[in-house]
Amino acid sequence: MRKKSEHVEEPKNCELAADDGEVKTGAQPGSAPCIVLVHPQLGENIGTAARAMANFGVYDLRLVAPRDGWPNPKARSAAASAGVIIDRARIFEATEQAVGDLNFICATTARVRDLVKPVMTPENAAAEIVSRSRRGQRCGILFGAERSGLDNDQLSLADVIITSPVDPDFASLNLAQAVLILCYEWMKQSGAGSLGRQTAFDGPAREGLTMQGTRPATRSELVGFFEQLESELDASGFLYPQEKRPAMVRNIRNIFHRIGATEQDVRTLRGIVASLVRPKGRGQSS
Repeated sequence: MRKKSEHVEEPKNCELAADDGEVKTGAQPGSAPCIVLVHPQLGENIGTAARAMANFGVYDLRLVAPRDGWPNPKARSAAASAGVIIDRARIFEATEQAVGDLNFICATTARVRDLVKPVMTPENAAAEIVSRSRRGQRCGILFGAERSGLDNDQLSLADVIITSPVDPDFASLNLAQAVLILCYEWMKQSGAGSLGRQTAFDGPAREGLTMQGTRPATRSELVGFFEQLESELDASGFLYPQEKRPAMVRNIRNIFHRIGATEQDVRTLRGIVASLVRPKGRGQSS
């Protein structure tokens, strides 16, 4: 085990190998909180926590006296493409050393403690971290050992306690799950992320309906389809009796208004109607 922390120059942009082997450049880590794992037990949990960090642009991992020593090949294996975070992890003998350069510290726990400290949800804590980081403060989040969590002495170092909304009958989270929740909330609050993967060929996903190569149908295009459909329904006797026809037409039109049809959708629907009423040619079954 390394006995002392080695200073590591924090990268301006961290590069991570994606699952497909392509090297990705992560978000700038300057405003991201550091993640401090206090007495972590299993290398696999350290590795999966690092992978969760990489998903959400958090790169500063600090370990306080990991039980199985360091470096740990199981941690690097479990980290998959986030091995760079494992390689740059800093090791400390005591929690006080690991948080010595921080201005604002959050500690995670699921248990009610006797300490008089503010309690925040992950969402609100992330918003506070983002706000303080933008004012130039360095922030960190403490996570305890898998079996016992943080003790009161470690919790006393924190400014606030973070507790996630969980089922009270099963409140314990896996270490990597807890890290993922906090990192996700930080990225959501910071606005640094994107929906899904970006490549050289396509940008990030956008929330809502994505129309590739088409556009929303105009009302005149929809009306043209309605008139075609209603003409054929009249011919087939569907819009009967006559006194009910206006209500039936409104209901049919409302169905298609609700779907948010594209211009391509309307052309396809018109083709379907035309195909259904077209006389069958040779070679077509009757």
